[in-house]
Amino acid sequence: MTDIRHDRRSQRTQQALIDALLALLAEKLYDEITINDIVNRANVGRSTFYAHYQTKDELLKSGFERALELLAHHISFGGGDRGLRVDTTPLFRHAQGHYELYRTLVWGSGFELLTRDGHAALSARLQECLEPHLIGMPEPTVPLPVLSHSLAGTLLILLKWWLDHKMPYPPERMDAFFQQLAMPGAQRILGVDPGRP
Repeated sequence: MTDIRHDRRSQRTQQALIDALLALLAEKLYDEITINDIVNRANVGRSTFYAHYQTKDELLKSGFERALELLAHHISFGGGDRGLRVDTTPLFRHAQGHYELYRTLVWGSGFELLTRDGHAALSARLQECLEPHLIGMPEPTVPLPVLSHSLAGTLLILLKWWLDHKMPYPPERMDAFFQQLAMPGAQRILGVDPGRP
């Protein structure tokens, strides 16, 4: 029981530090933020910070990975028989509902530091979700890790464009763009008939 309480307390502390950093990113450039700024905003001591993270880069990466996890879980997969659909509408809706968080990540100067890691995390999540749909099907013409990496890149580029331009289209339209840009090729690679529902 003590371990569970300690783990929950640790998670709350980590979230407080991430929230503090994201709030500070809305006010100033990443390079101007110090660890003192972060611990003061989170109302914790420096030793508490160092018990969880070695640097502010490590904290930023942790925050970005959590945001990506949320993003990935807002993508739904479906389809019957050999059909397959990767529905990104919930992802765009989630980003729309949490605009400040995603704006901070996309426009903050720390975003470039994390682009590679974020792409890899989203790619891994897409691959994990696509694998069950391939059971009993022929080997794809492009390896699944390569396909997942490509789909993740397209999705991240679309999301960044959408946020950069202050969300000029509704989430459903952004999903339609993703379907047109990415899915016909992905379905052919996976041996799925794009014409099937």
